[in-house]
Amino acid sequence: MKADKEIETAAALHRRDIDGGSNSEMAGLRRTSSHHRHSSRGNDDASHDLSTELPPPARNAGTDQLNNRMFFRLFQLGNELQRQAVQQLGITTVQWAVLGALSQERFSSGIPLGNLGDYLVVTRQNLDGVLKRLERDGLVQRVTGDGDKRSRVVQLTPRGRTYWKETLERIYQFYDQATCHFSFDDRVALVHYLNALQKDLATVELPKSGLPKRNGG
Repeated sequence: MKADKEIETAAALHRRDIDGGSNSEMAGLRRTSSHHRHSSRGNDDASHDLSTELPPPARNAGTDQLNNRMFFRLFQLGNELQRQAVQQLGITTVQWAVLGALSQERFSSGIPLGNLGDYLVVTRQNLDGVLKRLERDGLVQRVTGDGDKRSRVVQLTPRGRTYWKETLERIYQFYDQATCHFSFDDRVALVHYLNALQKDLATVELPKSGLPKRNGG
């Protein structure tokens, strides 16, 4: 309930900043606009981009708070999924993703390690550690690719396919309980927004010059 109240407060702040703004802000905008018109009449050469003169826009506290809560919820959700996967399915989320990917028909003959990492958005180093564990359990294997004997691909073993088929039955029960309060339309909308967020997240690029130094040097 506290979280819902904070979200409502954040939304109210956002609407206020968008729809109304403060009187001082509006007055400042009117003064800037009036000054620009006067300057333009007096000197045509001065009609350059005003963005170099205006101060940077103020942060929107409501939006910042809502974004912070949204990304923190994603962090918590990932941790909860990891914990429940281990407790209820006996595998980590990365192992789950690897086995699920390799079970697809298009990867039945194997997939190169680098391509699998790109597909799952997992670093090669982390993926290699997960594969070693699955190899020890006899669930996956690395074999020579069909086209190039120097290349190695990852694929499920017969034991791995049996294990995945048995685990998949529990996974569907896991899904049913985890989404029991979601309608079909809710799930479609959630997938849509998660896809959009992942796409935009991949384009984030902050200036490295402003990165704070952790050691204080």
